[in-house]
Amino acid sequence: MRNPMRIGITGGIAAGKSTVVAHMRELGAFVLDYDGIAAEVVAPDTPGLRKIVSAFGPEAIDNQGQLRRKWLSSVIFGGAEHAPLRERLNAIVHPLVYERAAILETRFMQRLDNGIDSRSRIIIHDIPLLTEVIRTIPFDFRHIITVEAPVDLRIQRMLSSRHMSMDDAQARIQSQSNEHQRLDIADIVIDSAVSIEQMFETVDRVYAGLVQEQQRSCDAR
Repeated sequence: MRNPMRIGITGGIAAGKSTVVAHMRELGAFVLDYDGIAAEVVAPDTPGLRKIVSAFGPEAIDNQGQLRRKWLSSVIFGGAEHAPLRERLNAIVHPLVYERAAILETRFMQRLDNGIDSRSRIIIHDIPLLTEVIRTIPFDFRHIITVEAPVDLRIQRMLSSRHMSMDDAQARIQSQSNEHQRLDIADIVIDSAVSIEQMFETVDRVYAGLVQEQQRSCDAR
């Protein structure tokens, strides 16, 4: 099994990361959506959800056995006093997410090697909190991309498209790493404050460069 080119993509909330990732998927990348995987590992009747209920109490689920995400967000997001609760949740969810991501990545590579899938060997790990977990995540990345926009623009997006209150928007931003911390781990930066057309042109160039690098790497073996 030839090794993939593993790329980590991050960015602050409402910075435009999801739009960038969706475009890279259209260009041929295989995407591991960590938010989606996180939802999968805490679905009803999963060990992950049972661990959350054990840690946070029966209020964590509704009458249908679904995780009460808004309730849990109100518990873990806010000031510094909420940090231990976020850490408790992360200690439950993160190992399950990493395990599932590794399984999905291996299955994709097997499909490529068996000729079932013809996409490129570029695998995008879409990780909103990559900065926070970079020292513990069990994956090595050839490149790390961060998608950035000014905080005031991100707040405007959260207020208009996500219908969040100003207090909630600011709390979510404050609970995440800041721009300088993301830039410290990234070697590629995509500016989402420009027009969507300009941003897609940048993404096209970045992705084309990744494909060329991956091809050179394969040819050298």
